[in-house]
Amino acid sequence: MIGTHPLRLRTSAQEVQRRYPVLQLIALIVVFAVGTATLPGFAHRASINAILVLASFLGIAAGGQTLAILVGGIDLSVPNVIAGANLMTTALCGANWPFAAVAAVILGTAAFVGAINGYVAHHYRVPPLIVTLATGSIVAGAVLAGTHGSVYGSVPNWLNTFVSPVGTVAGVKVPPIVVFWLIFAIVMGVILYMTGMGRHLYATGSNERAARLALVNTERVWTGVFAASAVCSAICGIFLAAWSGTGDPSIGDPYLFLTIAAVIVGGTSLVGANGDYTRTVLGALILTVLTTILVGHSYSEATQEILLGLLILVVVGTYGRDRPLRDKV
Repeated sequence: MIGTHPLRLRTSAQEVQRRYPVLQLIALIVVFAVGTATLPGFAHRASINAILVLASFLGIAAGGQTLAILVGGIDLSVPNVIAGANLMTTALCGANWPFAAVAAVILGTAAFVGAINGYVAHHYRVPPLIVTLATGSIVAGAVLAGTHGSVYGSVPNWLNTFVSPVGTVAGVKVPPIVVFWLIFAIVMGVILYMTGMGRHLYATGSNERAARLALVNTERVWTGVFAASAVCSAICGIFLAAWSGTGDPSIGDPYLFLTIAAVIVGGTSLVGANGDYTRTVLGALILTVLTTILVGHSYSEATQEILLGLLILVVVGTYGRDRPLRDKV
């Protein structure tokens, strides 16, 4: 536009990016194009389905991390809750428990642990990083003590099919877990943007003092957010039990980094109340596609971690400088 000041153009572009994940969408298209151009069969249906299944695991677990970060916290208990749910699913299903009872016990326990995280962090003003790290260690120790470090059993066949890349939904060749993730994303969007819970969450994350003056029960928000985060991790752990076919106490380890990375790469700010789950979905897809490309090119695990770390530094350099919303109003 003739006569438009460059600073004004830059400001307008930044405003568009704050409102819509334009750069993330472009990055996803570019990364997928690179994979298609450099790896034979990358764009085939089987490959895409496998990528979507892996992204689903990450996206579901990162859903809870998104809520925790939006409210101004962080959840480091994610990998341990995932591992605990994974081991409990295999053990209880192996003991011939009905799956409904297994899910109720695991999700109920996870919600209780998460609620403790949120309540203690908020009520006693303890940094959530410390609280969630401590409870995560307790969960890991309790599960290992209960299972004696070894788990024997198997999950129902229908659950194996549910997470299989060759699964179908109503005769359509789409993995059922991908449809579950789509529904999960829609529900998250509705909660964040169309309910009082979502408005209270954003109010708490933007300025907790102002939220309390507006009669928002911020302690209840924190308690509910961290309970939801733990439940998301537990759901991921249940699905991973079907994916791996066995109980693995280390299966959640990669998700400590990946869930936070998905939120950051998606463009949600670490300063709270600036972002949404749609961005996390794109972040999970970008990371999964990128990891698939690196594995396809036979990069070592060390090299993968270095490259992903560099990606996080670049993104944090862009979004991490954003000021908290409370300092803007």
